[in-house]
Amino acid sequence: MTKFEDIVKSDVPVLIDFYATWCGPCQMMHPILEELSAKLGESVKIVKIDIEQNKALAVQMKVRSVPTLMIYKDGEMKWRASGVHSASDLEKLIAQYGA
Repeated sequence: MTKFEDIVKSDVPVLIDFYATWCGPCQMMHPILEELSAKLGESVKIVKIDIEQNKALAVQMKVRSVPTLMIYKDGEMKWRASGVHSASDLEKLIAQYGA
């Protein structure tokens, strides 16, 4: 897997979704992120990270609940929240950071 630091250094906004396969709200986020990806295309990178497969990274990023979403731009975290968010809310947030 590509290093996390390399993923978030992008000059387009990067939406990180820390999730778990057993998490109901995470499963609700999946179609929302698919919709967002289809709508915004190349203007945003959406990266899903399974906390069970990447426990050390989840601990390093202090992920305490899932889903935890983060928006990065140029390697800097711009926004972070836990829980389910609508596509329109996420689109507005991404637009703030250059999408």
